[in-house]
Amino acid sequence: MIGARRTTRRGDLPLPVPRRSPDSAATVLRAILDHGPVARSSIARVTRLSAATVSGVTASLIDQGLVREAPEAVGRTGVGRPHVPLDVDADAVAVVGVHVAVPRATVALLDLRGRVIAQRQDPHGRRDPAGVLEALAATIAGVRREHGRRRRILGVGLATGGWVDAAGGRVVEHPALGWRDVPVCAALAAATGLPVRADSNSRALLRAEQLLGAVAERARQSAVHMFVGNVVDVAFATGGVVHQGPRSAAGSVAHLPVDGCDLPCSCGRVGCLQAAVGEKSLVRRALATGLIDRPEIGALVDAALAGSAGALALLRERARLVGRAAALLLDLFDPEVLVVAEAGANRVPACLETLRAEVEAASSAGADVAATVHASSFPTHVLAVAGGAVALDHVYAAL
Repeated sequence: MIGARRTTRRGDLPLPVPRRSPDSAATVLRAILDHGPVARSSIARVTRLSAATVSGVTASLIDQGLVREAPEAVGRTGVGRPHVPLDVDADAVAVVGVHVAVPRATVALLDLRGRVIAQRQDPHGRRDPAGVLEALAATIAGVRREHGRRRRILGVGLATGGWVDAAGGRVVEHPALGWRDVPVCAALAAATGLPVRADSNSRALLRAEQLLGAVAERARQSAVHMFVGNVVDVAFATGGVVHQGPRSAAGSVAHLPVDGCDLPCSCGRVGCLQAAVGEKSLVRRALATGLIDRPEIGALVDAALAGSAGALALLRERARLVGRAAALLLDLFDPEVLVVAEAGANRVPACLETLRAEVEAASSAGADVAATVHASSFPTHVLAVAGGAVALDHVYAAL
């Protein structure tokens, strides 16, 4: 925005009057997220903003209920008035996170630190877009009524697999659900009265890692995120910016060929990565061999953690295939961090070890695999955080 102007002494060259950067509020809020509880003077130092700018911005953030003073965090002080630090307000506001998977939908309420306040998972009664979106709107209303009465809800974030046009707010194509050109954001916004944004699984979770993850600082430099569920997709970022592509189609790796795999894929071919490592085929095999008694990947992970050698063998087999794909991504992008959100690697240490060993064997990038390849920072709430991160990223970037 161009503001009022002044001229030089000679009056020939107009110069803009300095104004606060439109990004100052987002910069300050992210600094408080990273370092809070934190003093205003420390915020000024890490953001390189003036003390006056920080004071004005933080006053506005407090008024909006995004930030609070945290007197309980004041340490012992000497003479003079103590500096009351600031922290993200985890009680005043929240976002709704929605994840649409093939068998079920997840709806969660998250605070500004990405912590899950409440969560519901329901199988799809109907898988057609209208039926799923109608059920989601009802679930969102229920979660808000039961758990969000005292919070201002800032918006809804939706994550799902397939091809998601984030700018247009629509699912372009989700073959596993049979969806094509579904305006998910407009439909949910009309039903809930809240702003709604959508993105793919991996792009959403990559943003979560950058905002809230265990390796957030490095992920903001450069990162690759691989999501492995019923759907397999990838996202990558450099300089903190997640790449979308001109058609919002970046990250499609579901149909990479896998040597030795003859399983049919939804695309009509055989041997695709998604067919080889997708949860559907893995769960089917586990049920057929009596390793689990319900058709859920969580049941297989629980069995492995309980000591089932057969369950662990299945998960490690999957980890090896995922590791080969991850090695290809590591060589292709050479990122600071490569995060793999896969049920076994997320919760079973032996699976993460197997995955890393496969990357080590297959990669020629020369990376320190243990330092570079990580499981998700959100092992027990991956789906809830994926949806929530779409909304939280907008909160922290668009003030």
